[in-house]
Amino acid sequence: MTQQPGSEDAVTDRDAVPDRDAVPERPVLAEDVPIEAEGERPARTLSGRLQLALSLVAALVSVYALYNVFAPFTVLPYRIIFLAVVLPLTFLLYRPALSILRRRSGETNDADQADKKAARPTLWDWLLAGLSIFVTLWPLIGGFDAYLARSFAPFIIDVVCGFAVVALVLLATWRTVGPVLPIIVAIFILYAYFGALIPDGWLIGHRGYGLSRLTSQFVMGTEGIFGVPLDVAATYIILFTIYGAVLELSGAGQFFLDISLAAFRKSRTAPGRTVTMAGFLLGTVSGSSTATTVSLGSVAWPILKRAGYPREAGGGILAAAGIGAILSPPTLGAAAFIIAELLRVSYLEVLGYALIPTLLYYLGIFLAIEFDARRFGVREVEIPQKGFWKLLGRFGYHFSSLIIIVVLLALGQSAFKAVVFASLLAFFLSFFDKRRRMTPARVFAALAKGASGVLPVAATCAAAGLIVAVLTITGLGLDLSGIIVDLADVLSTNDTMLLVFTTLFAAIAVILLGLAVPVTASFIIAAVIIAPALTTLGVGTPEAYMFIFYYAVLSEVSPPTALAAVAAAAITGGNPNKTMLMTWKYTLPAFLVPFAFVLAPAGAGLIADAPFGQTVLVTVISGVAVAALAVVTGKWMFGPAGPIERILCLVGALFLLYLETATVFVGLGVLLVAVVVHLLTRKSRAPSISDTQARSQQEVSP
Repeated sequence: MTQQPGSEDAVTDRDAVPDRDAVPERPVLAEDVPIEAEGERPARTLSGRLQLALSLVAALVSVYALYNVFAPFTVLPYRIIFLAVVLPLTFLLYRPALSILRRRSGETNDADQADKKAARPTLWDWLLAGLSIFVTLWPLIGGFDAYLARSFAPFIIDVVCGFAVVALVLLATWRTVGPVLPIIVAIFILYAYFGALIPDGWLIGHRGYGLSRLTSQFVMGTEGIFGVPLDVAATYIILFTIYGAVLELSGAGQFFLDISLAAFRKSRTAPGRTVTMAGFLLGTVSGSSTATTVSLGSVAWPILKRAGYPREAGGGILAAAGIGAILSPPTLGAAAFIIAELLRVSYLEVLGYALIPTLLYYLGIFLAIEFDARRFGVREVEIPQKGFWKLLGRFGYHFSSLIIIVVLLALGQSAFKAVVFASLLAFFLSFFDKRRRMTPARVFAALAKGASGVLPVAATCAAAGLIVAVLTITGLGLDLSGIIVDLADVLSTNDTMLLVFTTLFAAIAVILLGLAVPVTASFIIAAVIIAPALTTLGVGTPEAYMFIFYYAVLSEVSPPTALAAVAAAAITGGNPNKTMLMTWKYTLPAFLVPFAFVLAPAGAGLIADAPFGQTVLVTVISGVAVAALAVVTGKWMFGPAGPIERILCLVGALFLLYLETATVFVGLGVLLVAVVVHLLTRKSRAPSISDTQARSQQEVSP
């Protein structure tokens, strides 16, 4: 049962809290919802024998991935077989892009009939599915050892099948995440082929590569399509999507919502705190910012509305909480697994890198909520719910599987085995609730959801692998990173300012890239192009990768696209553009904290890559900076904050985030001045609650 925005019943009736089965799902067993997760296109809604058959294939893919954990296959054949099943499923489960455009533009005369027709795979879809099986499996059909032996001089059939795989990957990516990424990949491929036509003297020029050489680079080894990105999708990500499906079907998602409602139900800021906590917990189930936003919205928006939040402010809180799904341990987003592979470190280390920035992110949101509760004159809202301790005692076992992941990683188990054991634990614990027992049907559904949920990510990773292959073979990655440094050098030759400008250009580049392509793809591309620009200036590789990771994620809330904010606006009925600005306001500290990773050596403490004492110190300093930034965006300190205090807080926060001894003392001094000014002037500015409420209905910009 899904409540419409504004429904009062959503907060007065336990049944109005939607069951986790109603959360927007991914293909196969899912309903087609208007808001797609992580920029994905809507999947077909199938039924009958075809649905059962494709669900069975998807479930077998999950079994294949699970078997590989305990009895690993040879690396390249495993990836080949994985892609050979993923591509056909994608063509059969996702509509062609043109049919989506026609449906959205209203060109069809009978929308219902068009939807029914689009829900069935066409002959063209079946042909693409069959072709993708043959050409992807060609290396195994024609003799795998012989295929590898001729990788430096491929046969014509190798070239034909290889470029057919490339074309099919781009088509699958277009269907799942839209046209931008496939077009970018196509441009890179053309650049690799026609490089010799670039005029002499151009930095990006190269000798050009023929079809045989490109075939070898793209499909005949563990680079290109079958490189690290696809490996991450075929190992880490599919296992975590299976885990998320088990959590969802066993009732963990519903429990996370209930416990969040119960935790803060008696405070004036309870609605905002509830959304934030629920976003953190639900992120372990969906791993998607947009899906988490949608899941929260139908439950939390009526509560926020009754409390007095304007539509755009409520949407901003929902979107900011949804972004936490990608940032929060122990699951994080797909890019985090790629970081582990690129750095050749354990996933536990990556979780350690993310812990403190995540705490600072949520600190910023909680403070913004506290300030807005006062600025908007938010009312207390009674949220009927079982007691916190009663819920925790009855259903708290749902936390066990999250804890076991961290424990097993700490004991030296691989992330693969840790998440499989966590899934098994969640399975057995489901029998404590007879309504949510993992029956054979639910186990089958979880396996099918696991594989179908990974389809867009797999297509994205395969396409991104092609970009990495082009950057590697042409040397373009190093050329572009050099250009970034050269641009910064034009502005200043001072070493400190050179790093500042390079970091600023890097952040802008990653955000712009993230506006065009999904988070995973933008991280992969930026890791090859932008990370070298930072490391050549002395930034540590972990710090550079985490900097890129956070800005790739934060592109999700950056205008003009801001998928999570658009989803939130659709739920609250607010203006999408104003909701984007409010979301940006809530997440501003997260935009600035990553600069502390790279601008000073002490910043390594923020990703736990420093001694314990230094880590604690820089965390406290950064927390003060985040609080100051919350004052800037929230326009509130101990009362309404005027322009002078806010400017001083901004300056003080920037000094603090540089994390050098001198700048920290300067920043603290500036903040002290801001507090004194505020205390001396706040009485003259203090408005009544009614005035605040009236003004807040029209004020939605930061």
